[in-house]
Amino acid sequence: MGLENKEIILGGGCFWCVEAVLELVNGVENVVPGYMGGTVPGTPTYREICSGLTGHAEVIKVDYDPTIISLSVLLEIFLTTHDPTTLNRQGADVGTQYRSVIFYASEEERVCAETTIQSLKEYFDQPIVTSLEPKAVFYEAEKEHHNYYSNNPFQGYCQVVISPKVSKLKAQHSKWLK
Repeated sequence: MGLENKEIILGGGCFWCVEAVLELVNGVENVVPGYMGGTVPGTPTYREICSGLTGHAEVIKVDYDPTIISLSVLLEIFLTTHDPTTLNRQGADVGTQYRSVIFYASEEERVCAETTIQSLKEYFDQPIVTSLEPKAVFYEAEKEHHNYYSNNPFQGYCQVVISPKVSKLKAQHSKWLK
């Protein structure tokens, strides 16, 4: 991460989806899948997270260059490429580990997230339920979860769930693509 880069942690359902979308955005320098926001001590595993009992969310740590893309634009892309109106689910993925969440590291980030959510209220038919939570310990996901979509583009889940999100990104936010 360069001297000017910033970091934000986002959860929007399965981390494979959020990673596949955000790695295409101009100004995003790096995305790393992981877990955050749980209450169970120690480093959680994917299997433990999937149980829904740890309280962690599947997240992506996003390193971005704010001279290329602002946090508000990045959050707008994030919020409009998944469904932030469904509580603890994205499609068939159900549980608190799939919650829509923005982990903020400062009051400035929290206010930006709140403002962006407010500005998008009319975009959705239902209320946005994305939670805003203070940044906690980030646990990097196991290596097999990194670049999942890029490494498995023809896998069923990738074709049925992730590809439509990537298509939505390209249709709605083409000016922000690398």
